[in-house]
Amino acid sequence: MSEKILILDFGSQYTQLIARRVRELNVYCEIHPFSHFPAIDGSVKGIILSGSPCSVLDDNAPSVDISQFEHLPVLGICYGAQLLVQQHGGTVSKSEHREYGRARLAHVDTHYDLLKEIEVNSQVWMSHGDTITRLPEDFEAISSTESIPVAAYKIKNKAVYGIQFHPEVTHSTQGKEVLRNFVVHICGTHQDWTPDIFVEQTVQGLRQTLGNDKVVMGLSGGVDSSVAAMLVHRAIGKNLYCIFVDNGLLRKNEFEDVLASYQGMGLNVTGVDAKQKFYDALNGLVDPELKRKAIGRVFIEVFDEEAHKITDVKWLGQGTIYPDVIESVSVNGPSVTIKSHHNVGGLPEKMKMKVVEPLNTLFKDEVRNVGRTLDISDAILGRHPFPGPGLGIRILGDITAEKVRVLQEVDHIFIQGLKEHGLYDDVWQAGAMLLPVQSVGVMGDERTYENVVALRAVSSLDGMTADWCKLPFEFLGEISNKIINRVKGVNRVVYDISSKPPATIEWE
Repeated sequence: MSEKILILDFGSQYTQLIARRVRELNVYCEIHPFSHFPAIDGSVKGIILSGSPCSVLDDNAPSVDISQFEHLPVLGICYGAQLLVQQHGGTVSKSEHREYGRARLAHVDTHYDLLKEIEVNSQVWMSHGDTITRLPEDFEAISSTESIPVAAYKIKNKAVYGIQFHPEVTHSTQGKEVLRNFVVHICGTHQDWTPDIFVEQTVQGLRQTLGNDKVVMGLSGGVDSSVAAMLVHRAIGKNLYCIFVDNGLLRKNEFEDVLASYQGMGLNVTGVDAKQKFYDALNGLVDPELKRKAIGRVFIEVFDEEAHKITDVKWLGQGTIYPDVIESVSVNGPSVTIKSHHNVGGLPEKMKMKVVEPLNTLFKDEVRNVGRTLDISDAILGRHPFPGPGLGIRILGDITAEKVRVLQEVDHIFIQGLKEHGLYDDVWQAGAMLLPVQSVGVMGDERTYENVVALRAVSSLDGMTADWCKLPFEFLGEISNKIINRVKGVNRVVYDISSKPPATIEWE
């Protein structure tokens, strides 16, 4: 990459958001733990120090020698700003009251590049328990709020700045302008990180890396695997072999529909009907984790068997995206794993292949933008996320073919209803859950004792947090009636109004 911004992560919940905002400026950036970051070479145009849930006053506070970066532009955000002050001999003290929420900039010195065109009274978002109470001699305050004398500062004769608010969150109304001032004007980046450039550079890199080697990929019909496959396909053409496994836990007609869509994209895809193998492995399992493991194990077995029908395959393609990479490395060092790559699942080790991950520098919204550049249809790019274990974690309790049939019908009515009413694109993810609960009902003059289903629809940016969607009551009433009248075995429909956190998006 010709130029980039490095973001040193001290554990803030907002670190990914900083990166997303920088990328929105068409500037490439990378997140690295403060304790483990790459060499600072000529490609690095600036450094951003993230916030942290820790206090710089803690005995074991995360720290890095910032003086090694100060020949470059540096922006310390919240904890990062306080760490800069502390390392230069200033004073950071416990706040009398934790400063959390909206505040207003009472003083803004727009002579400084960081605050160009930032208005007095501009709203900012605070989230810290410490405050800078004394700046070092070579620091100068350039902004304040009514309660904080140092909301922003600069080191004299250096392009080093600190701010005690979070510009990356939408509650800071001019936060994007602050970041643009730093990344574009102070760091001097060229804003050439675009989907077109990414496709061109990635395809060229894949050709050099893969040469005439064969690559096998597992497809799901989802955004990530589809875009990754098209990039590899552009690079090596017929040497890409794709496998789409029907695990018996897909949505209604999904196996046939997805295969048809891939044929239209020119991809070489083999469809494998393995429903019965999955049902056999899931027989009698109730515990969610055991179900997930069984589904993962059988998928690996089926995929491995199909892949070995192709001779001399050296690479396994994956749709890993940047949040998977970030979340698999702890800020305390590369040896501590927070979360394993959810879409790798043990395949590379079993198959003894090298892994190629063309999307592992992109966020989800960037993957979609790249997909549009590749002319992938909106039917694929606009699809809601769907869990790898599929309906297996939306059927609470044991799984049978009949329960899958019931849930597929319910899910189909719900999803089609969202599309027909123009609500689908307003929802980040939606689906139905089949509950291990039966309830009394009345149909005609007869008493029924049948299944309960729960509908779930959430809004989110990346799935890390989510809020339940306020779908119109009339719509929910119509869908409930259709489900109960059309799906044999269901006599009650409920709607999930839980947010994440504390609830998760999926029920299992």
